[in-house]
Amino acid sequence: MTDLDVTTLREAYDAQLRPEIPDPLPAGVTVERDGPLVRVLGLDHRGFLTYRNLGGLAGAELDELIARQVAFFRERGEAVEWKLNGHDEPADLADRLRAAGFEPEGQETVVVGPVAALAGAVPVLPDGVRLREVTARADLERIAELERKVWGVDRSHLVPGLLKEIEADPQSITIVVAEAGETVVCAGWVRYLRGTGFASFWGGATLPEWRGRGIYRALVGYRARLAQQRGLTLVQVDCSPDSRPILERLGLVAVTTTTPYIYTP
Repeated sequence: MTDLDVTTLREAYDAQLRPEIPDPLPAGVTVERDGPLVRVLGLDHRGFLTYRNLGGLAGAELDELIARQVAFFRERGEAVEWKLNGHDEPADLADRLRAAGFEPEGQETVVVGPVAALAGAVPVLPDGVRLREVTARADLERIAELERKVWGVDRSHLVPGLLKEIEADPQSITIVVAEAGETVVCAGWVRYLRGTGFASFWGGATLPEWRGRGIYRALVGYRARLAQQRGLTLVQVDCSPDSRPILERLGLVAVTTTTPYIYTP
């Protein structure tokens, strides 16, 4: 890919996917605006701050915007995530967030590319492994347990969050598990983003002992074919260092990074 291709894909990501506001809004979820910033409340185990850009805010004005979010969530007694992309301006935004009490979690890479390249990848699953679409709470709890085993942190908040999305619009998301007998060995979901040409992939965690067998690639291809059937042409993934090489070999391009900055009262 050329620099122009990367720039074009990043511009599409900014224009079509940011700010990241659920559509339709699940029950109990509210959206508020504070200048260029959008607060999403009630979707997950903590609040979420998103924006397309900060409208040129810098210096004292930016510090005031950040301070208002700290005061807002301190009063609620609720943690909040500020999703910071690597190309966000001003350049000292991360420093200002840390100064206000936000702490960074692990950085991921945002990759974007054509659905067709992913949809054409049809690796063979290992014997005894099957892919299945799921919606039931029991299956979502099995996915949360898989995520806990892979990442070593409690991911039980995924269950009510995904259920809210399914209830709001079952056509906006598909959740897929790879199973070996009764064991979920890999899982991921795809969101079909209204009013855009994008599908967005999430999850994709694989048990360590099942890696290197083409299961993750199969899950990517399966979700890409679902997106292609819906007429979507681009895929976006916030990916870990483990999945980035696989996705790049399949034709996706790194356009920026993303780091969650967390404020906890």
